[in-house]
Amino acid sequence: MKNDIFNKISPSEALEILKQIAKTDKKLKKRIVELAEELFRNVDVEAVCDEVFDALDGIDVHELWDRAGTKTDGYASPEDMALEMFEESLEPFLQELYRLFDLKIHQEAKFYCMGILKGIYQYEEDSGSEFKDWATDVPGESFGYILEEWKKRCTNNKEKKEMRNFLSKECHNWYEWVKDKI
Repeated sequence: MKNDIFNKISPSEALEILKQIAKTDKKLKKRIVELAEELFRNVDVEAVCDEVFDALDGIDVHELWDRAGTKTDGYASPEDMALEMFEESLEPFLQELYRLFDLKIHQEAKFYCMGILKGIYQYEEDSGSEFKDWATDVPGESFGYILEEWKKRCTNNKEKKEMRNFLSKECHNWYEWVKDKI
């Protein structure tokens, strides 16, 4: 049992143990913080892009049709429901972006945001999803919203310039539209 404890404890139990260790040993606390920061510092723009694209491309048009229509409290149009489903798919990515800002690791937040934006852009450019036909303006609106959210929290002009350069190369069809927003 003792040797297999790492495979038997729950994540919440592991977190509690980690907190207790950090309270009692300053060296270990410092090492825990270093390891955590190292995890956050490995933001891969392409991996985030792929995850965003897959999440959006995986939205099922049949679910859209099931969720749209007459409801007990009114009517939900397919277009309105498409917006809601698109936002639901992006929500975990947006929450992670906010978390990176809350942790004050702005460089990583920039990279993560780049990945989100590129993923939305690639979805708009490359997806053959039937769902996309019901969400015609949603990718661009979401792209603009997320870029604005990033910009509100970014105070570094160098990072803003890096974002502009990235978008001009990776999201070139939307660059003219967004370059003044950065």
